[in-house]
Amino acid sequence: MAGRRFIALATLTACLGLALCGSALARWQPTPTTQPWQWQLQGRIDTGVDAPVYDVDGFETPASVVRLLHEQGRHVVCYLDVGSWESYRPDAGSFPKSVIGRRYEGFPNERWLDIRRFHLFARPLERRFDICARKGFDAVEPDNIAGWENKTGFPIGAAAQLRFNRWVAWQVHARGMAVALKNDGGQVRQLLGSFDFAIVEECFQYDECGLYEPFVTAGKAVFEAEYELEPSEYCGAAASLDISAIGKSYDLFAFPWRPCPGSPGAS
Repeated sequence: MAGRRFIALATLTACLGLALCGSALARWQPTPTTQPWQWQLQGRIDTGVDAPVYDVDGFETPASVVRLLHEQGRHVVCYLDVGSWESYRPDAGSFPKSVIGRRYEGFPNERWLDIRRFHLFARPLERRFDICARKGFDAVEPDNIAGWENKTGFPIGAAAQLRFNRWVAWQVHARGMAVALKNDGGQVRQLLGSFDFAIVEECFQYDECGLYEPFVTAGKAVFEAEYELEPSEYCGAAASLDISAIGKSYDLFAFPWRPCPGSPGAS
């Protein structure tokens, strides 16, 4: 009983400190849909794309853009890196060198973090979640939360990854926002109860979309992006699975943006 009282008190304290207890109970819950979404992490945000959901960079996107998108009836997701360290972020110096590991392949300014010891960098991550909440985002996309499947420079196991991912989800929920499971298809069933929806890359190209079916079955959305396939190669399957799939380029500027034929915004 003492342990339960402590957990309840900690949750209440977190909510009160953020003045978001009420909104935590009414956070956005996206349901399965084939409507397109927009994913733009670079450049000036183009708010004219006909998509009900925007996923944009939490550091670079000002609160005024979030408000404008809300006025247009859209939901807005806050992209943050939580499992890797980016040298160009304003808080890069807040991460101890001891938790910074191998370079993330393809990204020379990014390195994996030792999420087994996330308590050593919990404060900068918490401040990042605070940024998303203050700007009015509806949800958070915490990136690089599947280090256990990658060469990080640390012996990260499945149990450590689950512990970290659940902590991330709890922190986001305590601030009244929804949270996306980014990739990590191998742990979907264990994490389904902690995450509100999923964001997935190239699951049609690599025949992994079936891993995320539990989200759809549970009434939770799956937003998916393909980089190399043409819409004609995956849109039929996406529709049958109730997955919101789009075509993008690896750099994730506003365009190209290729929604499935017949969906809003498709030419």
